[in-house]
Parts: sequence; structure tokens; C-alpha cells
Amino acid sequence: MDNTARMIRLLGRLRREMNGAVADAMRYYGGDYGLNYGVSLPTLRSIARAEGCDDAFARYLYVQQVRELRLAALHIADPALLSLAEAGFWGEGIINSEVAEEAAFAFLSRAEALPGIFASWCSSENELLAYAALMAGARARLLRDMPAAAESMAGAVACHPQSHLVGCGAAAMLGGALDAGDIVRERVSDLVAFLPEGRAATHVSEEMSWRMAED
Repeated sequence: MDNTARMIRLLGRLRREMNGAVADAMRYYGGDYGLNYGVSLPTLRSIARAEGCDDAFARYLYVQQVRELRLAALHIADPALLSLAEAGFWGEGIINSEVAEEAAFAFLSRAEALPGIFASWCSSENELLAYAALMAGARARLLRDMPAAAESMAGAVACHPQSHLVGCGAAAMLGGALDAGDIVRERVSDLVAFLPEGRAATHVSEEMSWRMAED
């Protein structure tokens, strides 16, 4: 079965799960997909994973102007084949925060190439790429495994000091490392203090304050 036939079959399965109310609610994410059937993420993930790992098919789906196909592609792609050189292709398809989050969850965080991509995207002027990198770094716990991750994280905040998304990504990295015991409270405080001033750093500071207060 060629990629077009496979895509039509997959789209048929996805359309049976369409939800107009969910599609309307997703306008929050911004970025026009073209077509959006409002399939819930748990359902979409289950359907996509049933397709197995096929990088060529994933790339074919990723360029389609359909929300569900673009997100499904991230679960069908092969993380082992992702390289820094190939990251540009996937980065071009990150058109809103939903794609950024799903790319981090399904694909980027599982790739051996993540450290290089993380450093590159954290310095990008595209806040969605920085956000995706930070969320992937949080899931992969790069603050434990990559000494330069803290510097790259601060660099993302410096590039986007007023970005709420980047602030959320940096907070996710610090919070995840703190919860897992990868870094101690004093180190978290030092990292937060090191962040350039702005809305992003303020969000990180507030997030870390209540997380540490709960312990």
C-alpha cells in the first residue's frame, strides 16, 4: 500500500473520532492547521501508534494541512533517524503550541540527537522551537544528563524574555528535575536567579516558589 492509500485509510479512522466541540476549543493554540477534526489526543495517539514506526510515511503525513495527520506523524516517525540536520524539516511544521508539545512528548525527547537540537532550538528566534526544545528537555531530564542544558535554557529565556510559553518550558525543566531529585533546592534557586528579567523568568520564579514551598 502506497503512502497516499495509507493516509486515506488513516484519515478515515481519525474522522470517525471527530469532535466539533473539541476542534472549536482548540483555537486557543493558534496557528491554522487547515482541517481540524477535533480528535482527542489520547485517541489520536492510540490510532497513530497502531501504524507502527515508519519515518517515510511520517514525513509524508507531516506536511499535510490536517491537524490529526500532522500530530499522528510525530508518533509514527522514527526518533532513531532524527539528526540535527533533519530537525529543520520537523521544526517547520511546528506551527503552534500543540504541535510543539506533541513533538516534544512523542518524538524529540526520545531522540539521541536531542542534546544538539536542544542547544540549537533554545537559541532560535522562533519561540515555538524554543518551547518544543524545553519541553523535550524536561521530559528527557537534560538537566541531569547534559551539563550545558542550564545555559541553553537560560539562553532561550534571554531570546524570549516576555514569552509565557518559554517560561512554561523552563519551569517544566526545573520542576521535573527537582521532583526527580536531579538537582537540589539551592541549585534551582541559583538557576532561577540567573535567568534574564522578564515575563518568562517571572513565571519560572513563581512556579518554582510554590513547588518548593509544597515539599
